[in-house]
Amino acid sequence: MTPEGLVRDHTIYSCVMGSRAFGLATDGSDTDRRGVFLPPTALYWRFDKPPTHVEGPAEEQFSWELERFCELALRANPNVLECLHSPLVEHVDDTGRELLSLRDAFLSREAHGTFVRYALGQRRKLDADVRQHGAPRWKHAMHLLRLLGSCRDLLRTGRLVIDVGDDRERLLAVKRGEVPWREVESWMTRLSEEADEAVPGTPLPAEPDRARVEDFLVRVRRASALREVQPGPYDEVVQGVAGGGLPGQ
Repeated sequence: MTPEGLVRDHTIYSCVMGSRAFGLATDGSDTDRRGVFLPPTALYWRFDKPPTHVEGPAEEQFSWELERFCELALRANPNVLECLHSPLVEHVDDTGRELLSLRDAFLSREAHGTFVRYALGQRRKLDADVRQHGAPRWKHAMHLLRLLGSCRDLLRTGRLVIDVGDDRERLLAVKRGEVPWREVESWMTRLSEEADEAVPGTPLPAEPDRARVEDFLVRVRRASALREVQPGPYDEVVQGVAGGGLPGQ
């Protein structure tokens, strides 16, 4: 099965991300699509395993294999966590709905560290642009402000909301280069400090609920194995393994 076929036939969840999901779209904004696919379990019994991610087949489309997606979400990867909270869902099946029901299992205080590390990396790039060219890439500055605000609010409330709401016009002014860099820097610093201050009182747990996520992953793999298996001389063994044990155990 081709990577494109996995995305086409086995996607359990897909959504629109980027500016359209963040409430920052303008007439020229792209439509960034992200998704999660679940390869049939039998494909993992081969030497050549299914890919962990697939780019395409459409433009601006990127999908993760379910286990890889869960791994990244458990590590509080900002891009992956935000996919689970997109307000623009294009496709979801029963397995995808169960994945979405696990949103809270992925959230923890670890998000503070990963969001801040990502933000620091982006900030260094913006500072380098200012030194070399006299101005930052304003679109990137806008998205960094959005991310910092999202991180602060997540730590304060325990909820990840990616739509910028009332900050839309001010953020778009940053994108257009209408806000002085010094003011943008001050805004970034304030958001970072507010995120740090929110950590001690955050309602988020110290760690994600890895066991709950793993239980989900095992169940969907087992269901796939039982659904896809063809009757044959090894069927009893395969069903025993998929069901949690070997015949005679």
